[in-house]
Amino acid sequence: MGDSSLRFVRDGYLFGTRGFRAAGSDRFRTRLLGRSVLVIRGADAARFFYEGGRFSRAGAMPRSVLKVLQDVGSVQSLEGDAHRRRKELFIGLLSGPSGEALVDRFRDEVRRAVADSGSAEVVMLDLFHDVLTRAVTTWAGLPESVSADLRRSGVLAEMVEAAGMVGPGNWAVRWRRSAAERMLAETVARERATPRAPDGSALAVVAAYTEPDESGSSGSSGSSDEAPLPPGVAAVELLNLLRPTVAIGRFLTFAALALHRHPGWRDDLAAGDDIGVRWFAQEVRRFYPFFPVIGGRATRDLEWQGERVRTGDWVLLDLYGTTHDPAIWEQPDRFLPQRFDGLVVEPNTLIPQGGGSIHADHRCPGEPVTIDLLEEGIRMLTRELQYEVPEQDLRVSLRTFPARPESGFVVRGLRETQRAVA
Repeated sequence: MGDSSLRFVRDGYLFGTRGFRAAGSDRFRTRLLGRSVLVIRGADAARFFYEGGRFSRAGAMPRSVLKVLQDVGSVQSLEGDAHRRRKELFIGLLSGPSGEALVDRFRDEVRRAVADSGSAEVVMLDLFHDVLTRAVTTWAGLPESVSADLRRSGVLAEMVEAAGMVGPGNWAVRWRRSAAERMLAETVARERATPRAPDGSALAVVAAYTEPDESGSSGSSGSSDEAPLPPGVAAVELLNLLRPTVAIGRFLTFAALALHRHPGWRDDLAAGDDIGVRWFAQEVRRFYPFFPVIGGRATRDLEWQGERVRTGDWVLLDLYGTTHDPAIWEQPDRFLPQRFDGLVVEPNTLIPQGGGSIHADHRCPGEPVTIDLLEEGIRMLTRELQYEVPEQDLRVSLRTFPARPESGFVVRGLRETQRAVA
């Protein structure tokens, strides 16, 4: 069994799809980075991978990706009760009134950015990154100086861009991420000493959050008392709220691209078709490439479809392959929002942000607010904003992680419609 690392680079998002086709199966074994790995796809594969605590994230992700996206001590690195408890912190912040406040802030920041753009050409991917950075740092209750520093550095967007890099480019972003972590750790320490963040804001909630102190040092009886997160871990978790929100800029840019390529849908949605907005948002998430795969290491001896998986074995779930699996999706390589008309989406079929349960498994707790932000962006693009799309390179390479339109989607004359102004 030869090493497929070069083929992974060459095939990109289609690495799994081509491997499954060659194997005539929804699974195949190979080697990546010198390690044996089982690659799987499909709804049953997602259920096997995400549910039941069968896989741990520890040691399952290349260091270059781990250090730039998650880092040590984050919620994604936890398992079992510790993971579920920490995850409730994120669910509480990203749902209900708090999640709605983030969407409202995003809408306000889009209008502000449009007013500031004048008649210049605008790269929509950059605009969405900037808008989402402004929205989420303000929503999080960060001091203005900290928010301004994060905006100027662009580090939140750079962390997403660097996820597919190796070598000096990745190292440079990891250094900038470390600087951002230190700044946020100091911010948490100041907030604990003198609370100033708005009640219910991410900074206030994360700074006050406590977990059982398993060291036993807090109590003489040996029972575990509650203790706040170490400032460095609190900083990591703040970044795990900020960075994924900024990453939604890719979905928003792909939505703009899809509206350009499918003008009939633009007309329908502009006329007020809110049900169609949901279909369109879901099809953007299904059709366009986000993250290609997710890895896990088996926590115990397992078997799936006759394939033995021993404790510690490395397994990759093909996210892109599952959202383009012909066994699940009719005509998976066509952009068809109407496929969601009356469709009850099973949690392990539409998995650009993970499978299983948001509460119990490793599905992204920000998925609902991602959909809300994407829907709001689609409504604004079709009903409140006008622009022209000049000639440019709009190809989306499936060899680039994470993918994007080559040009970033450039527009001219970005402005509010009379309907929006009224």
